[in-house]
Amino acid sequence: MSEYQYYEFLAIDRPLSAQEMAELRALSTRARITTVSFVNEYSWGSFKGDPDTLMKRYFDAHVYLANWGQHRFSLRLPRDVLDFKMAAAYGTEYALVIRDAGEHWVIDWNLNPEEPEGGWISEDEGHDWMARLTPLREELLRGDWRGLYLGWLAGMATGEVEDDQLEPPAPAGLKQFTPAQLALAVFLAIDFDVLTAAAMGSADAAVDATAPEDLETWLDTVPPDEARDVLRQLLAGQGQRAERSLKARFIAWQRAQRSPAAIGAARRTVAELHQLADEVEQIRQRQEAQERARTEAERRKQREADLATLARDFDRAWAAAHQQAARGVAAAYDDVRRAVVDLAEAYERHATRERFEQALRWFMEPHVRRTALVKRLSDAGLWKKR
Repeated sequence: MSEYQYYEFLAIDRPLSAQEMAELRALSTRARITTVSFVNEYSWGSFKGDPDTLMKRYFDAHVYLANWGQHRFSLRLPRDVLDFKMAAAYGTEYALVIRDAGEHWVIDWNLNPEEPEGGWISEDEGHDWMARLTPLREELLRGDWRGLYLGWLAGMATGEVEDDQLEPPAPAGLKQFTPAQLALAVFLAIDFDVLTAAAMGSADAAVDATAPEDLETWLDTVPPDEARDVLRQLLAGQGQRAERSLKARFIAWQRAQRSPAAIGAARRTVAELHQLADEVEQIRQRQEAQERARTEAERRKQREADLATLARDFDRAWAAAHQQAARGVAAAYDDVRRAVVDLAEAYERHATRERFEQALRWFMEPHVRRTALVKRLSDAGLWKKR
């Protein structure tokens, strides 16, 4: 299989200028470039640009996939909306990296498995990841840090974090992931049992960052000069910046009012999380085995009922098989083979094998020269060529 790489970049906060689009075109003559996006695919060669530079200068989101299993998702956030000191607690050496990009922070989620479980990706797999993952940016802007925790969890699962290290504060809502967060877990190949174990350290619902009672309490604490700064930004046409600045301050205040202990269970070590994941796996396997046994019992019960119905009128079943065989086409022969298999079992349950053999010989008399039918019944162990 040939090499395949997929690059996609997205501008969210502002469109690209004509000059910026020209600069991007200089990096690739094959890329699909619009005022908000840059997409390029390679089955040979490599991208001439530096994704880190493109994220710093032009874009707010980036997806990279290679068909040997490497994945990367990046988001750029305004510097004043992310408390780096607190967010850094979720960082790892590779799986989750938070980088300084001047007026922004860039968050990278990375996966580079030594042996990808699913093999190499297909060449159409990259196209929908941006739409699935980009909502994480708005979630982070609202103070929802579950995406950061998933990055740390991916690092833990791949051995980047020592067993005696404590997990970072588990955000509320790990039992109720958003679609984008679930997509990120898949993107990073986080095992479902690990996700379930981690959820045991989280409150049932994410903190509502817009709770009216909190808003009113916080507004009473805002100094007049800060309120004037926001009004200046609004009058200067910087409404988006003003909104994000306010949200960042409010979320920081709200987080300070609610300690991790108030919104989740005590922090656990990596070793304890691994142990929990093992226990979850064992429980899941027992439940799956029980479900398989129940399903198999129901299947056997239905099978017995079907065979009993068949045995009540063998002649009718043989007549239907005759009609199918007379059609002389492959699909009909396949139907006949299945019907005769069922008849053989029904005779053994409700009559005798000898009666089946006798009925089968009678059935085959007009069809014995149908080579394809004979082969199907022979392969099924139902008929011996004479």
